[in-house]
Amino acid sequence: MRKPRFIAPNITYHVTSRIIECKNHMEEDDIKALFEHCIALALEKYAFELINYQIMDNHVHLLIKTLPGEASISRIIQYIKSRFAQKFNKLVKRMGPVWNERFKDSIVEHADNPHLYLLNLIWYFANNPVRAGKVKSPFESYFGASQAYFDRNFCPNVKITLHQYFLDLGGTLDDCIDSFLAYVKGELRL
Repeated sequence: MRKPRFIAPNITYHVTSRIIECKNHMEEDDIKALFEHCIALALEKYAFELINYQIMDNHVHLLIKTLPGEASISRIIQYIKSRFAQKFNKLVKRMGPVWNERFKDSIVEHADNPHLYLLNLIWYFANNPVRAGKVKSPFESYFGASQAYFDRNFCPNVKITLHQYFLDLGGTLDDCIDSFLAYVKGELRL
């Protein structure tokens, strides 16, 4: 029997979900853009904060903060994944499931050190395309929003909300970015 999902408002969820059989169905840029479109549709339908995202060839990472009195993480992710599956199957003229299993999640606020956990997740998202050989540096954007935490001029394809834990790093956005970069370079201990 599977463990019930913890559902609550004001919680930041790191959600991961894999494509059926871990196939690279999202390898093409237009398919990744379709997933971004489905995230944007969810943002129009439900009130939540999209903190960060990273779309890979066979899986996705989302950082989502739920809001009081609004949709649960399960409702939000169900909407995103079902819209994508519908549109993807129609586009590529296929039938059947697109997603491998129930999405997995971890809760930032439940970590031993939530601030560091959030910063490490942002850095992990940024390095995912590097590990996959899609970009050479985590400072390059590849169907994700991590670069918004390194570069004040970066505008992700889907609107994000910078997390409060990141904003706690300094008095200005530039201070926050400088502190974050110092942290990932090992020059600053938090």
